[in-house]
Amino acid sequence: MSFGNSSDYDDESFNIPEVSIPRPVRFWLMLLFDSPSVVCSFLLIIHIIMNRNHRYALHNHTILLLLIFNLPIQLIDINFYLIFFSYGSVQPSQPIICLIWWFADYGCYVGGILLMTWLAIERHIFIFHDRLLLNRRGRFLFHYLPLITIITYILLFYLIVIFLLPCENDYLYTVPACGGSPCYQSYGILGMWEYTVHSITPVLLEGIASITLILRVQMQRRRLHQSNQWRRQRRMIIQLLLVSGLNVGINFPGNILLIAHLCGLPSEYGAEAVLYLYFLTNKNQAIYYRLRKLIATNTSLFL
Repeated sequence: MSFGNSSDYDDESFNIPEVSIPRPVRFWLMLLFDSPSVVCSFLLIIHIIMNRNHRYALHNHTILLLLIFNLPIQLIDINFYLIFFSYGSVQPSQPIICLIWWFADYGCYVGGILLMTWLAIERHIFIFHDRLLLNRRGRFLFHYLPLITIITYILLFYLIVIFLLPCENDYLYTVPACGGSPCYQSYGILGMWEYTVHSITPVLLEGIASITLILRVQMQRRRLHQSNQWRRQRRMIIQLLLVSGLNVGINFPGNILLIAHLCGLPSEYGAEAVLYLYFLTNKNQAIYYRLRKLIATNTSLFL
């Protein structure tokens, strides 16, 4: 097996940064972590769907959708990275491959972030406002409708901006994820909307919702301990903190650094750290490069 390296880049793609971990090392790290992850995802999805109690439990629905949204990342995004690391270029080098890769890399990843944010908010409803879910109308308004809205919005947004928007894409086949820059990001408002609404805001809301949930539980711990529902509620809290803590812990520092760059911090400060954070979240490092350029040229939108 041969691995492409940075010397394979053409002149245009050479300026796109990558994390300094050698490509063969990244290949084996992704392969070793992705393989059991795919197996676990399928087992969990099958277990929730096949078990009647788990299937109808409201607190499992968002988790199930998260698992489903992550499958394209595990099966498409990661595998395209593995192929890229093996050949040193996108294979096959066709525009449709880049479009599919972008949809998984952007759409499914952002969908997961928004679902994680709703998961943190929804736990407040399950634990402290469960009466809202006692009737069919309440379950639709406060449980099913938010999930339907999130999924519909994400699918429509990324299907339109990636596949249907009338603009010309630049496909860099010697850069991971074809350069990670769909042409819709050249539209200033769309790029900044994605950055603020799909990245910064959900991560901040998720962190705030998770922290306030802990505080509310601690403040009412005596009352909850006297309730027969405490064991189930404690399990939901632990489930949220395990998933949300990892998600916020990796995404929050990178967003803070990008905000700092927006506010005037020199772009070279923290650049290497953000590349590593993007690698940990499996987000294309070129995305960070494009965001920095986008921020630099659209700062006036925030003033």
